Amino acid sequence: MRMKVFFIVAVVSTAIFILFQSFVIMPINRTEEQKYSLVSKYKNFEIRFYPSATIATISSTAKTYRDLSGPGFQRLAGYIFGGNEANTKISMTSPVQMDINDSVSTMSFVMPSAYTKETLPKPSDPNVLIHNTEDEFVAVIRFGGYASDKDLKFYSEKLQNLLKENGIASLGNYRFLGYNPPFQPFGRRNEIIVSVDWAGR
Repeated sequence: MRMKVFFIVAVVSTAIFILFQSFVIMPINRTEEQKYSLVSKYKNFEIRFYPSATIATISSTAKTYRDLSGPGFQRLAGYIFGGNEANTKISMTSPVQMDINDSVSTMSFVMPSAYTKETLPKPSDPNVLIHNTEDEFVAVIRFGGYASDKDLKFYSEKLQNLLKENGIASLGNYRFLGYNPPFQPFGRRNEIIVSVDWAGR
């Protein structure tokens, strides 16, 4: 009898969990993702072209993913949740971008494509800067799970070695792209990217 009750409880709990995850993932799948073109696909990485995009950025003295992610997200979320001169709510997009290094680290939200730098409301927080990125070719390597500083270091070094093996020159810092909110435990997507010298190839 106890085994039967345990089995029923386990089945019901599993069903509820799966249902919860479906409701979590459904709105995530409707989130606008930054547009890019796939240029070339290798065995363990790919080359993409990202056209110019409008982003909101904060700068930080943080030197780790852990120190940058929480405070950075709060400040940028404050802007898109109404912390601006028009009290306008701006839709969240993906991915969240981080450039973590020993000088000045940054975290950025890509703005929805319906906006331009000129049409976005001015941030209430003077530390949130709105600007346009440059067109760029990047190399990308993907990994799953919850990201950590250890992961960022491991996959940055792996991508660096892969680029060297394939004779591709990297430019600038290796950056992190995170696609999922913290409450999504499954199907997580993380990427390390770096600009590459591709235009002449």
